[in-house]
Amino acid sequence: TALAYAAAVFMLVAGAAVLWRRTMALGAAALAGYFALIVVGLMNGRVLLAHYAEYGPYESIAIELAIAAGALIVYASSANIDAALASRLTRLAQVVFGVCALIFGGAHFVYMNLTAPLVPKWLPPSQEFWGYATGIAHIAAGLAILTGVKARLAATLLTVMFAAFTPLVHVPMLLADPANHWIWNENAVNIALTGAAWVVVYANSDVDSR
Repeated sequence: TALAYAAAVFMLVAGAAVLWRRTMALGAAALAGYFALIVVGLMNGRVLLAHYAEYGPYESIAIELAIAAGALIVYASSANIDAALASRLTRLAQVVFGVCALIFGGAHFVYMNLTAPLVPKWLPPSQEFWGYATGIAHIAAGLAILTGVKARLAATLLTVMFAAFTPLVHVPMLLADPANHWIWNENAVNIALTGAAWVVVYANSDVDSR
């Protein structure tokens, strides 16, 4: 319990640090290290080892690594470090984020029975259509980011898609069951992924798409 509270305080402080330019690099480095090493390595890593044949743990790890990738790009762009090192860190983060997008897309196909019901019923032509379409969009964006072909466009469209999930999926769920902590968490995760994807757009701003 004490560690859980300590982790919560750590994330609050590190998140606040990212919002202030003087401490942005330090806060981003702290968040990147926390999500990549502590959350993935010590928390989700154990779940993966116990359930390696299931897809769910891989998606959970991808969520944490995508957030870590966004934080790493913020660090690389704001820290007083060698330009070559900053470029390598940024590319590493792009690769990690691209792989995570592939995993997100795969999850739509593996768990279509869970994905389709999240789509508003009023959206034509069907909930399953949008479940598959968004899965394909994740995979296409991941491939573009990994290869550098139209990477900025892909990251921009991925950001828009993540952002659209908030009013279309997460807010209606929250209004329907405001006492559900899991729904609050899912909404926060989606907002964090939206921010991470937007950071990837920034990282590709100086790259000429082929």
